Formats: sequence, C-alpha cells, structure tokens
Amino acid sequence: MGRHGTIVNRKNKQDAKRAQMFTKYARLIIVAAREGGADPEYNAALKNAIDKAKSINMPNDNINRAIKKGAGGTDGDNFERITYEGYGPNGIAVIVEALTDNRNRTGSNMRYYFDKNGGNLGTPGCVSFMFDKKGQILIEKKDEYNEDELMEAALEAGAEDFITDDEAVYEILSAPEDFYDVKNALAEKGYVFLEADVNMIPQTTVKLDDEGQIKSMNKLIDMLEDDDDVQQIYHNWDCE
Repeated sequence: MGRHGTIVNRKNKQDAKRAQMFTKYARLIIVAAREGGADPEYNAALKNAIDKAKSINMPNDNINRAIKKGAGGTDGDNFERITYEGYGPNGIAVIVEALTDNRNRTGSNMRYYFDKNGGNLGTPGCVSFMFDKKGQILIEKKDEYNEDELMEAALEAGAEDFITDDEAVYEILSAPEDFYDVKNALAEKGYVFLEADVNMIPQTTVKLDDEGQIKSMNKLIDMLEDDDDVQQIYHNWDCE
C-alpha cells in the first residue's frame, strides 16, 4: 500500500463507518480474550485490540461485554483466523486477514470480490513473500514532539527503523516480537499514535495508470472493507 496516505484514508473511512467497525473490533476482542485471557496487562493482543476499539471511540460497555464473551469461552469459539492472498487489477498483490464463523461463506465472498474487480484469489503464499511482517507505529508530527528525542526513545525501546520522509508522519518499524515493547515505551512517554499494529509492509509498490484499473482497485478495497469478516487489508498499490 502507499505508506501513509492509504492508512490515513482508511482511518477516515473507518470513522465514517463506526458502527461497522464496532462489530469488527468486538470480534477481535472476543478472540483475543478467548486465546490469551481477559486481563489486557497480561494479554498484549487483547490490549492492542482494546486500543484499536478506543481509537474509534467504541464505548467501554461494548468493550467489556466483548471481553466477557471471549473469556467465557463460548461466543468466540466458532471464530477462526484465515488469511487470503490474491491479485487485484494489473497484478496488485493483496493480503486479507479475516475472522470468520463460516469459512465457506467468507471464502466465497473473497472470490467474488476479487473476480468482480479484475483480480483473482490465489493460493496461500502466492503474494506474502512480497511483504515483510513488521510492527508499525505512525505518529503525527507535532510542534511538541522533538524528532531526535522520539527517535532515541523508539530505538532504545527496540525499534529497527525510524522514517521521517513523510511531511506529516513519523513512521517507526520494529520486529513483530518487539512491537509491544516499543509501543508501550512510547505510550508511557505520552506519544499519541495515528496507528499502531503489526502489519504486512510491501517491499515494493506498484502504480496504476489506467483509470479503469484504479476504479476497480478502489472498489475491491471498498468491498473488502464492507465485509464484517475482514479485519485487515494489505496491498502493494502505490495510490498516493
């Protein structure tokens, strides 16, 4: 994906469809609590899911209800994690992470979305080799943030890279296993995140020049985002 523009654009879309995002994040919280326990202090995945939910102002009652459902071991039992890989228009690489209670329904939907928009659903591993799994933290550049101090704090906490090539955003990358240490260290120092998660970062990006392909790619992303089973979408389209 385009490094920062796509992430910010996606956040804007998420804000506009908050109710749908509540459903997605509630499901994520349920599964995280089921798999790792109900205490976010000892369950980093649950803490991250709660942080995501709070970033879109999901009510605490909704969050607590989802935690209880997951900890109860019943409501979350039928959800499974599935990753789909495929190609969008002009061979754009796409990875979709889903949480579903019906593998057949979700698989059928994925195939339809790709076929409908000039792409095709591939086999596991067909595009993931084009991406690196990294902890990724985005922080808006503000006058109160000193770049050197932020970089020092990130690197001391275990970050691998600190990128400042965007005019509005600092990007901090880490190994997946170091992500929570870096995130917690920066949060304790008062830094506010635009986004913080373990993501699939494309090694290279591809531009689309054909207007029809651009329209199809945007439609594919929209259809995937509108599916309640879809949690994350990654691609190597340079759409900035």
